[in-house]
Amino acid sequence: MRFPGWSLLFAAMAGCVVAEPGELLSYRVEGDAIPAALSPAAGDPARGKTLVMGRESNCLLCHAVPETGVRFMGNIGPPLSGIGARLSAGQLRLRVVDQSRLNHDTVMPSYYRTEGLTRVAPAYQGKPVLTAGQIEDVVAFLQTLQ
Repeated sequence: MRFPGWSLLFAAMAGCVVAEPGELLSYRVEGDAIPAALSPAAGDPARGKTLVMGRESNCLLCHAVPETGVRFMGNIGPPLSGIGARLSAGQLRLRVVDQSRLNHDTVMPSYYRTEGLTRVAPAYQGKPVLTAGQIEDVVAFLQTLQ
């Protein structure tokens, strides 16, 4: 039997920070990575694939990911095939959270940053594009691309 508050209780006991929906968790950047997961729950590669293919993140506008089975993909960003073999989970996490920390000239959106952005519609100000759990789902999927 599952109790709704137990995951929060166990996360708190383990020292994890738990955010309310839409709230950003703090994270630590080490070099070119965010080594610790943003969410106490493990990412789900199937949900991550859905996010990568979907309009919420629009990854396929810029990246080719043949593993998704989608026919038309962009080529502005690098292809993501094999990315899980080239980059660690922490490196993938930072790139999804805020690629501009590594490349100031990037056109890739910051999916988990809300400060310092320009031209954000009022309804979306202060809200990340993806939640911490969704970031972990995307990272889990990208890690399967070997």
